[in-house]
Amino acid sequence: MSHRGKELRLATRGSDLAIRQSGEVKAALEDRRYSVELVEVATTGDQLDDALITELGKTGAFVRDLDQQVLDGDVDGAIHSMKDMPTEHPNELIVAAVPERASAKDALVTPDGKPIDALPDGAVVGTSSLRRKAQLLNFRPDLTVEPLRGNVDTRIEKLLAPVLQAEHEERTEEEKERKGHVGKKDSYEFPYDKNIDEWFNDLSEVGRGALERDIETEYDAIVLAEAGLQRSGLAHHVEYERLPPKQFVPAPGQGALAVMTLDSELAHDLHTVLDHPRTRVETTVERTILRELNGGCIAPIGVHSIIQGENVHVDVQVFSQDGSEVISLKRDVPVETHVTGAKQVANELAERGARDLIAEAREGSE
Repeated sequence: MSHRGKELRLATRGSDLAIRQSGEVKAALEDRRYSVELVEVATTGDQLDDALITELGKTGAFVRDLDQQVLDGDVDGAIHSMKDMPTEHPNELIVAAVPERASAKDALVTPDGKPIDALPDGAVVGTSSLRRKAQLLNFRPDLTVEPLRGNVDTRIEKLLAPVLQAEHEERTEEEKERKGHVGKKDSYEFPYDKNIDEWFNDLSEVGRGALERDIETEYDAIVLAEAGLQRSGLAHHVEYERLPPKQFVPAPGQGALAVMTLDSELAHDLHTVLDHPRTRVETTVERTILRELNGGCIAPIGVHSIIQGENVHVDVQVFSQDGSEVISLKRDVPVETHVTGAKQVANELAERGARDLIAEAREGSE
């Protein structure tokens, strides 16, 4: 029995980014004549504070509340960011579909588009990812890495707030100065090509939000997933550079989505309609390595795979918490035996001490 014509209820987190990316799945299904309702679910992860981020990653708190809705029969499926998913899930559930992946790369966002090499000594970079912190410190040990959480727009507002608020203050003073010289014959020249109202009206929504934000930490840069910037519609409103993927190997599954359902006929239908075979293979390799190394979904480990001909090329980095130690590996595994090949890559990494490095880094973060 086809599920076309019957309204599908798919659970999603309530963040703006989650709703936008779930909207991509909804649109793809509606193009195939499915009727879809997105059901927003407040997850445990959305309610925890920064101090619990490591524990949050271990328990999959962004994911399990959505999955429970599926198990309880309240919804037909759940849409997840794959990089947030634990590598283990209830036996009754199945990853029915993995749509085509967006960019897997990390992005360094700065107020003025500076590349990472141009950041000043001791620059403050915001991220709450153990992996990104270790990679940043490995690449630039002089950097100061500070915690940063929140929705994508919130994080960008925190970055832009000091710069835009300082500019607003300067423009306000110059505006007063300009008005004080009206009608006077003197040499004063207004230094801006727009008055303060014109400047404010030209700001993006995230820029205006930054003007209202209380400043707690002044960041020189922040690191985000490029896919998050793109899906949130903010990529064109900020200056950023893609971090070099050889030094900053992305998180397993970064940029990919997963649709979780009960192991049923619906799972088969969604697989047929939504699944992208290339993305499925590449992310399976990444998550298999993560699972075999007991990496969870926040460990300081980067794994990225890409199909090249008959092989899957795999890049892996495993770090100590402070980035001073790193175990790197590049391997090609056959597409036909990609799961077995991924396990072999994980075994080789384990023999070189990767599993111990992950355990030490996670213990050190608690």
